Amino acid sequence: MYRRFGVLLAAVLGVTLTAAAPATADGSLHDPTGRFPTEFSLPNGWQPEGIAISGTTAYFGSRADGSIYAADLRTGNGKVLAKGSGTPSLGMKVDARKRLWVAGGTGGDARVYDTRTGALLAKFQFATTDTFVNDVVLTERSAWFTDSRKAVLYEVPLSLKPHRTLALTGDLVITPGAVNLNGIVTGLDGGLIAVQSNTGVLFKIDARTGNTTSINLHGQTLANGDGLLREGRQLFVVQNRLNKVARYTLGRDGATLAAERTDPRFDVPTTVAAFGKRLYLPNARFSTPPTPETTYTVVSVERP
Repeated sequence: MYRRFGVLLAAVLGVTLTAAAPATADGSLHDPTGRFPTEFSLPNGWQPEGIAISGTTAYFGSRADGSIYAADLRTGNGKVLAKGSGTPSLGMKVDARKRLWVAGGTGGDARVYDTRTGALLAKFQFATTDTFVNDVVLTERSAWFTDSRKAVLYEVPLSLKPHRTLALTGDLVITPGAVNLNGIVTGLDGGLIAVQSNTGVLFKIDARTGNTTSINLHGQTLANGDGLLREGRQLFVVQNRLNKVARYTLGRDGATLAAERTDPRFDVPTTVAAFGKRLYLPNARFSTPPTPETTYTVVSVERP
C-alpha cells in the first residue's frame, strides 16, 4: 500500500524513485539493475593492492603512503578516508563493528581504522626488520596476519588486546628475500589456509600449533598466488602477474582446479573481494613504474 502511494506521489511530483540495493537470501547486497560500474578509477599514483568490501563501499590501501580510499560501488566515486603515515597499506578486512583491519607491509605492523570516520583506532607493531606484513583474515575472535618474510603468523584479538606471534612449522619452507606466505583465509575445519607466492604451494595451517601441511593441488601450481577468497568449498586465488583468478574446489583429498578467468582489463590484479554475483580486483600494475601520475583501476568480473 505504502509503496503504491509512493509511486503515485512520485508520478504527481514528476520525480523518479530509486530503490536501495536489495539483499539476497544470504543477506548480502547485489546490483539489482546490473548498472553498477564494472570498472572505475582510483586516484593517480595510488598504487593499490588490498581490497575490502562492506555494504556497497569498497576500501583500498595505498602501497605508496598507506592512505585508505573508500569508493561507492554504485557509482565508482570515492574519497580518501584516512591519510597514511608513509608505510604501505596492503591486505585488509572489515569486521562486524565496521572496523578496517590493515596489513602494514614493510612497516611490520597492523592498523585498525574506524570506517565511519577514518580515525586510527589501534596499531600493532609486529616486527621492525626483514618484514612484510602482507594479508589478513578475520575469525570469530582474532585477526590473523601473514608475514611474507618470516615463518610466522601474527594474531591480534578483535578486542584489541596485545598480539601474539605464532611460529610456523611443518611443510612450509621460507625462501629468504622472496614473497613467501601471502593471501590467507579461514579453512573448512577451523584452521587457516594460506598461499606461498614464490612456490605456488597452498598450505593448511593449524592455528593452535602453527603446524603447516601442503595441500594437494593435483598437479596444479599457484605461481604468483596472491589474494584469496573462500566461499564454502570454493577457493578463489588471484595469480597476480599471470593476470588471472582461479577457482579451486576444496575437498578431503586437497584442492581441485574448477575454473579460471582472465580479462583484458587485468593489469596485475592482486587481491579480490565479492559483491553480489561479481568479484572485484584492484590492478596493482607491478610491471609499470609508479609515478604520481600513474593511473590505477578496479575491475569486476563474474565468478569463474
